[in-house]
Parts: sequence; structure tokens; C-alpha cells
Amino acid sequence: MLNFILWVLLLAALLFWPMSKLVFVLSVRRLQRKLERPLNEKEIAGQMNRARVISVFVSVLFSYLYNLSTIGMPGGG
Repeated sequence: MLNFILWVLLLAALLFWPMSKLVFVLSVRRLQRKLERPLNEKEIAGQMNRARVISVFVSVLFSYLYNLSTIGMPGGG
């Protein structure tokens, strides 16, 4: 069980940075198109915080599902 959790956390940590950058770029571009103007520093900081929160959930979920399919159910279930 501990081995499974460690692998999930390791993969989630490795995926967090690139995933947050991808979500950030996509959300900034979408908001710029919607507002039809460049974003100010406060809006950019808000989009970065939003991207980080989304990336935490997505990377942990993906990591759990990936390790579930490769390692199997923790506890031999």
C-alpha cells in the first residue's frame, strides 16, 4: 500500500509543473481572446493560481489511475 502511494505521489509531483504551465497558457490565451486585450499582472497572477489548483487535481487523478492500471489495486484487491 505504501509503495503504491509513493509512486502516485512521485508521478503527480513530476507531472505538476508541465501540466500547470500547459493549463496556464491555454487559460491565458482563452481569456485574452474573450476580453480582446492583453491581461494585466493581477489577471495573469489569478490565472496562474487557477492553473496550479487545476493541475494538482488532474495530476493526482491521472497518477492514481495510471498506477492503478500498471501496479494494480493496493492491498492485493
